[in-house]
Amino acid sequence: MPPVEANRYPAWAEAGVENRSLARDDALAICHGEDLELLKLVDAAGTVRRHFFGRQVTIHVLDNVRNGACPEDCGYCGQSRDSDAPIRPYKLKAVSDIVAEAARAQAGGAYRYCMALSGRGPSDRDVDHVCDAIRQIKGMGLRTCLSAGLLDQAKARQLKEAGLDRFNHNLNTSSRHYPAICTTHTYDDRLQTLRAARKAGLGLCSGLIVGMDEQIEDVVDTAFALREVGAESVPVNFLLPIDGNRVNQPTCGGRPLTPQFVLRVLCMVRLVNPDAEIRIAAGREVHLRSLQALALHPANSLFAEGYLLTEGQAADQTLQMILDAGFEPVFEKPELVPASLKQSAIRAGAGLPLDDRGDAAVPETTLKLTVRARDLAGDRQS
Repeated sequence: MPPVEANRYPAWAEAGVENRSLARDDALAICHGEDLELLKLVDAAGTVRRHFFGRQVTIHVLDNVRNGACPEDCGYCGQSRDSDAPIRPYKLKAVSDIVAEAARAQAGGAYRYCMALSGRGPSDRDVDHVCDAIRQIKGMGLRTCLSAGLLDQAKARQLKEAGLDRFNHNLNTSSRHYPAICTTHTYDDRLQTLRAARKAGLGLCSGLIVGMDEQIEDVVDTAFALREVGAESVPVNFLLPIDGNRVNQPTCGGRPLTPQFVLRVLCMVRLVNPDAEIRIAAGREVHLRSLQALALHPANSLFAEGYLLTEGQAADQTLQMILDAGFEPVFEKPELVPASLKQSAIRAGAGLPLDDRGDAAVPETTLKLTVRARDLAGDRQS
């Protein structure tokens, strides 16, 4: 591809600030990276991110309420029927247990409690069960998100009426590449689920997984598809190699994932979806390595404490990185934030004032924590 001209970087930033998407040819040029000036790209994506989100960063931690025993054959997932990954399956947790975990999450500073169910999709009984939990959790003042596989409009409406705020269902890859990673459901099935959730009035969280032996064109096409469906939240996963999974060698365009490529992808997704919450999801510690802090310029959200079947960076280390890079973590309920996190902020020189007891008096807008999940539902990595 031809080199990127110097005047393209400010043009990309200007278009993004006006909420106009990047042209597809430019998106491809960014991902290919030939003769691209990486820091100029990061600055352009960062300009757009700061326009819509300032310097705030939200930290998300997820929790699973049913794990394993999934009949789908998604090649990237340790919970699929074809995976030999050593996981611990368990049935849908009791409502009282789900609510108790939500309460613990709230006591730890949670902003949103995210429930994830393995399987093709929830049964009527599953939906009734989860709706009962949602109503109680909403009564506690927590926002909610659910990942539960394929969903029809009637079930989506029932979840909305119970108080669910957001439904997660990742597109994962392009329609062209989808049959290579899953045969038990289709790309169109996923689109139908997102449409059903949207029609019911639910917010949409939908993202992609990079590194499943797709081509760069597939990554770009997925970014544009996510803009088309209007996803408010876009988690960008980078495949984690898990022994026992059919898809476990992270490559894109025939090449291994590198920190600079991962950073370029995040910038591209931001410039294609200017006003969306872009979340650095699974694989950031493994594939970004020393460039993690730079990724906060295109992305305004990330996960801490782990992913599908793998450990992740601890919350206090994640907070330290955010502060060191000059960004602002967002604490939704400062009075519930653990003292250890407050002290991390003080040690990092955040300049937070102290209250009368000598603890950090964290401002009202400082860190959004959802709830934790090591083993997420079968249709997503994070």
